[in-house]
Formats: sequence, structure tokens, C-alpha cells
Amino acid sequence: MTAKIQSRATAADGGAPGQDFLRRIVRRDVEAGLWEGLVRTRFPPEPNGFLHIGHASAIVLNFSVGAEFGGETNLRMDDTNPVSGSGDFVEAAVEDVRWLGYEWEGGVRYASDYYGALYRMAEQMVLDGLAYVDSLDEEQIRRLRGTVTSPGTPGPYRDRPPDESLDLLRRMRDGEFADGECVLRAKIDMAAANMKMRDPLMYRIRHQAHYRTGTRWAIYPLYDWAHGQSDAIEGITHSFCTLEFSDNRELYDWYLDHCRPSAAFAEPVPGARGGGGDDRGSWNPRPRQYEFARRELDYAVVSKRKLRALVSEGLVDGWDDPRMLTLAGLRRRGAPPEAIRRLCRTIGVGKADNRTDIGKLEWALRTTLNETAPRVLAVLDPLEVVVENLPPDHEEILETPYFPPDVTAPPAGFPARRKVPFTQTLFIERADFSEDPPGGFKRMAPGRTVRLRHAYCVTCTGFDRSPDGSVARVRCTYDPATRSGGDLADGPKPTGAIHWVSARRCLSAEVRLYDRLFAVPDPEADGDFRDRINPDSLHVFADARTEISLAGSRTGDRFQFERTGYFVRDGANGGGGVEGKASFNLIVTLRDSWARRIDRTRGETPAATAPWTAPGEDTGRKARDHARASNLELEAAFRRLRDELDLGDVLADLVTASPARTAFFEQALAASDPSPAAVAVATWIVHEVAGAGGETEDSRLSPEALGELVAMVEQRRITRPGAKDILARLIAEGGRPVDLAAQADLVPISDADQVRELVEEAFAAHQEEAARFEAGEGQLLGFFIGRIIRSSGGRVDPTAVRTALQARANNTAGTAG
Repeated sequence: MTAKIQSRATAADGGAPGQDFLRRIVRRDVEAGLWEGLVRTRFPPEPNGFLHIGHASAIVLNFSVGAEFGGETNLRMDDTNPVSGSGDFVEAAVEDVRWLGYEWEGGVRYASDYYGALYRMAEQMVLDGLAYVDSLDEEQIRRLRGTVTSPGTPGPYRDRPPDESLDLLRRMRDGEFADGECVLRAKIDMAAANMKMRDPLMYRIRHQAHYRTGTRWAIYPLYDWAHGQSDAIEGITHSFCTLEFSDNRELYDWYLDHCRPSAAFAEPVPGARGGGGDDRGSWNPRPRQYEFARRELDYAVVSKRKLRALVSEGLVDGWDDPRMLTLAGLRRRGAPPEAIRRLCRTIGVGKADNRTDIGKLEWALRTTLNETAPRVLAVLDPLEVVVENLPPDHEEILETPYFPPDVTAPPAGFPARRKVPFTQTLFIERADFSEDPPGGFKRMAPGRTVRLRHAYCVTCTGFDRSPDGSVARVRCTYDPATRSGGDLADGPKPTGAIHWVSARRCLSAEVRLYDRLFAVPDPEADGDFRDRINPDSLHVFADARTEISLAGSRTGDRFQFERTGYFVRDGANGGGGVEGKASFNLIVTLRDSWARRIDRTRGETPAATAPWTAPGEDTGRKARDHARASNLELEAAFRRLRDELDLGDVLADLVTASPARTAFFEQALAASDPSPAAVAVATWIVHEVAGAGGETEDSRLSPEALGELVAMVEQRRITRPGAKDILARLIAEGGRPVDLAAQADLVPISDADQVRELVEEAFAAHQEEAARFEAGEGQLLGFFIGRIIRSSGGRVDPTAVRTALQARANNTAGTAG
């Protein structure tokens, strides 16, 4: 059975499959006839939390590659940790993968189903002299492992006879020993440069019930031992992992090459599709691990530990809070799954970790919803309007389209039009009226005429105040000759158009405007991420009104509230809504309002500004589409960049906004050898060059210089902050990036000894935090990375810092996990 995806997914993802480096590897293997052309991938989440937007990239990658090459994709729960695994998290992961539009080969698989096979292989490793039971305690093991600069020292039990180790291993399995009393270790090389190869742990004792196997096992396999062997048992051909597992690949290969498959298959193994014989490493097929870069989004955290803290500390309303970038949160917020797939295609697959502008997610949402969401009228903050030249019982039914003419493929079966009642008393947005309008205000004011969308022109004749002095009611007259876009017979032309609903026949609703959960792009950069929570991430309008047609809507139905944004009908009372009222969640605004809310002089976000106060459609895409329609070369470039270079729809659209920008991109891409990734060059042009003035007449930036600069970033010859400084100089002065980097002393520090010195300096300066970090508080990793980068003036390679800190943690807690 091949990996399946709903038929609509391929089109939504952007058409033809891309040619990223992982797909080139798979294509090479298929064309070479490796494993008779079989391609079998897998998505293996650990069921210790809800899946998030980062997992979506891995899901889309694995299932898309399986489908594109006529192969299969497995869904496996890597549930080797008895403490954190949960059936609830399994159910949530299954629902998330299905929501994204994918089905897997066979049933859901579990690493815990392979415990017997893994144990049989471990026993055989002991008999082959490749594993031994070590009776040292955790501190002794850590001390003997050595450091990144000094080799480890063999312990007194390393040469324990196989028969003795086998007896101890069986007694460990049967529960005779206490937690931590002994462990099973692979016998590899205590002097290996890669510290993961210094006799890594394979099994540890945990007297802890497992959510699936109960108390049957008193020992549990460590991830590195279980992962590769689980791949081999399932017959996986291509094992895709993120970059933090690159150091694990050597151990992944060693285990596969030194195991005897026949030991695993001595008894039936549920879900097994792999094979092999008595010889070591004779797996058929034999999996290979390949790493790709994480793509983290701005204004978000995706660490399960931090997401769990947000939930447990009540900072959000559960794992499916619409502000969370969990897949459950995105689903409840109303994100269409095809938009998430489109985002993953746009971001692409790369070899260097980076953060992605969250605007790409918002654009993917808008692009998808623009074609699928019916337009309706809704008033969030109602102000009463009385049409004085209509009788109190007047009711006129206006037939109005759900979709504008440019939506060519609305949802199948959805009606083309709906009926909207027009009555004497209406509601408009309070923000659409001003008794003393400022300059440029084009909405309702005393003596002004505006158009009510899909209805008539009305002229404000006055207003009434409440006892507290606020405007309570607006009075106006309407002109019956102006329905459906007609002109006023006499008098002034309308200054603008506003939305409205009938006050007598409308739906009462609670509307929740969700915004970015964090107020800064990188909430983990320095300090406590909790301190960066956006205090204005939720605005609730408890007394909103919508047109009556939404009374028949169901949970999950999506709409565009005209002039406001895209919304979804939430569940029963919205998980906290008002009893008896419909609940709607904001999915995304009609255009990016965040940038307009940033005080660029102070870098702060005004607290009182709501995201819906500046409604209107972004017409930029339409203009670019029109330009390409009249320029066949530009249209061909757009399709080539989208489909062949795998830029995705959004980046290809922005890069081909003009012939000049397209030519600049092409020249920059060809400037370096090896060439930088197309996605990286496009991202720099769209998000960095344009914003820094690199496309003005005064700019001295050449495409060759930009290509060289992006290549330097990819090759880690310069940090991204340093590259931005160089970009500003290139725009102002011209020149070559490599020369400017040398002049400014921006060549990154990546030498291991230099990085370790910076780590030691940071630990000396923050001794309390250092002690907590070495005691196992992994959340301080970001704290030290930020301080070390700052102390180096931004020159140190963040990846090298992370590696050094993780090595320090591994040295301190050698047997943890």
C-alpha cells in the first residue's frame, strides 16, 4: 500500500514536487535501483505532548516523499520513555496527522511493540562481546567518559565476561535491581572523538509502569538503541531527522551494522516489514539517516517542555489554545490543513537551522482562505443606527453573494448567495462613527454620506448620547435609489463603505481576536520566555452581532467577516464562551496589521490597538498576478521558481514581482560556487534587501555580492546578525562581503577551543545558573547561548555554542535519559 494523501493536497501544496537535497538523495537511490526502488519513510513522534508546527514540516516531508516516489510512510510512536508517554498524546498525534490530510501504511506502530525484538538483539550483542552490564553509578560513568578534549577511561566492568553480563541483564529485566543500580552499555570506543560513541547506554532500569506494556518490563531501551533498530524492523529506507541528531548518525549506523536481524525476528514482531539474516548488519532494507534543518517560527516557542509549562501554569487555555502553535491549537483557531501544507512547502527543506517569519504562516492562511471562505457581515463592537425614513416594522430581504467574482473555485455545493434582512434599526462598528472626524476619516460622521455594503447609501443626520456622555445611537436617512451600487440622485457622493447587520434579525455572538502569543520575534533568546508573553494576545467581544445567515453554521465552518478578517465557528461555547451565544475565533486578519502596530522608534507594541481596526484587502498579489499575465517571461520565471527551485507559491510570487527583481535573484543565485540555496537567496531579497533599501536607485549592492553573502551564512563563515551588518555596508558602499567581514572582524568564531573558552567565561560569570545547568536544568541552554553570543559581539557560531553546551551537559549527566 502506498502512502496516501487526500487528492486536494497536491494542488494546495503548490503543484509539482520540489528538488530539495533530500528528494535528490531519494531520487538517486530509486534510479540506482537500491532496494529495487523501494521508498519507505516514517514519522515517529514521541507521545509526550501535543504535536506543533515544527512537527508539521516533518509530517509533510515524510508523507510527501513517500507519495511522490510511489512508496509507503509509517506512523510510529517512539514511546520508549515510560514516564512521559501517554495514550492521550497518541490519540492527539493520530488526529493531527489525519487532520493534515495524510494516511499511513498499515496501523499505527509503536516502539513498545518492538521491546521483545530489541531485547533479543541486545542479548545477542552481549553474547557477541559487543555489549556489557556496567555496575558503576551515574557519577562514576560520567567521570570516566572523559571530555571533548580528553578520552574516556575504561571502567572496571567493561571486560565483564559475556555470560556474566547476560545473567545480569536477565535479572535487570526481571526486576531484581533498583533503579540506577546497573545499566547495559554498548562496547564501542572509550577514546572516540564523538562522545556518543564512548560506550553509550542501551538499557536502564526504570520501575515505572508504561502506558501500553504496564509493569511487564523493568528495563527500557534508550532512544539511540531503539530508534535505528525500529526503523530496520519496519523496513524503513530513508530516515529523516532534524540536525540535532547529526552526531547520533554514527551511533545509528554502528548499531545497525553490529546487530543480527535474525535475533529480532526469532519471534513474530507486530508491524514488521523489514528483514535480514544471521550476519551482522544484514538488514533488508538497511535504513539510512539523513538530517535536515529545523524551521522555527518567529513569535513562538515549540519546545514541548515550554509548551507544557504554558499549559500547566495557566498561561494559556490548554494545548489547543488558538494562540499556541500546536496543531490542535491551529485546528481550533480554524487554520485549514492545506494552508499548513502550503507553509511547509514554502519554507522548504534546508541544511541550516533558521527562524522563519511568522508572516509566512499568516500569508499561507490568507491565500487559502481567500479562495474558500464565504463573505459575511459581522459587527464586533455594535453601535445602534436608526434609519429615520423607514417605518419601525420595515424588513427588506437583500440577496447578496457569498463570494466576490474573482473567487473562481468556491467550495463545492456551497450556495452562491444568501439573504440579508435590511431593517429600520441596524448595528455598525462603533469605530466606524466619529462625531468629530479627524483628517482622512472616510466613514460615518454627522452630515456625511456612506454606503452600507450590499445595501444603500445613508446620510448621518445626528446622534444621541448616553448618560455617561458616550454616543448611544446614530440617526440617519437612506436613499432607496442607491441599492446595489447605484448613485445618489442628489447630494454628496459617499465618502466610504462600512459593514452593518440588522439589529432586529441578527445572531448574538462572542468573538475572540487572537494574536501572537509572544511580543518579540525570539522569546527564547535571553531570559525567561514567560516574560515575553504578549499581554494583548486576546481581545474578547462578548456582545458582537453577525448576520442571521450564520445561525445555521456549524463548528469548524470558516468565514470572512468583511473588512475584519477570517473567522471560524468554535465549539460548544468556544471552550469558555458565553452560554447561548455563538462563538467565533479570529484565524487571521485580512492583511498584516502587526507591522503597523510596531512603534518603530521604540520597538514596542501599543497596548490598546486591536488587530481589526484597519480593515481592507491586500491587493499586492493581484497586481503582481496581473503583471505576470501580461509578461510571458515573468510568468515562466514564476512557475520555474515555484516548481523547479521549490520556492513555493509565496516566495516565487514576491521574487517575480518585477523583471528587475527576478534578474537580480537569478544573478545572485549563480554568483557563488557552490551556489547558495534558492530559498535562502529569495528570503534575503524579500525580507532583508528590500527592507534595508537595497532596491533603491542609490543602492550599491550587486547581485553577486548578495549571493556571496548568503553563501557565507549557509557555510557558517559569518553569523546572520553579522551578515545583516555587512548587507547595510554593501548597500551603502558596495564591495565584497568577504573583504568587509574581514575588515569588521566579523568572521565567526567556530573553533571548538575558542568556543569552550567562551563557555567557561560565561559559566564563571554566572556561577549559580551554571550549577543549575549542570544539575540538569536544560531550560538554561538558551540563557547561556544568548549571553555567549553577546559577549562575542555576535561573532560566535550559535550552533557551535549549542554543541559545546550540550557536550558540557552530557559530561555532567552521562547516564541521564
